[in-house]
Amino acid sequence: MPSLALGALAAVLGWLITDVSCRETRPLTGCVGWSWLVAAVSFVLVLVGVGLLLVLVYRSLTEWRQGR
Repeated sequence: MPSLALGALAAVLGWLITDVSCRETRPLTGCVGWSWLVAAVSFVLVLVGVGLLLVLVYRSLTEWRQGR
């Protein structure tokens, strides 16, 4: 669940930054298309990264508890 929330946050931030900084006026290849592409890529990258980090942390905690 945290990875989905952080992925959504990254998507919104990526979309906003791209939308604000873009100056093209073409419909799908202009700002709107780039904004959605950056949002999707940001979402996927953060989702995978946070998911991987959570798996490693949970494995580490399990190993630490078994060693006690």
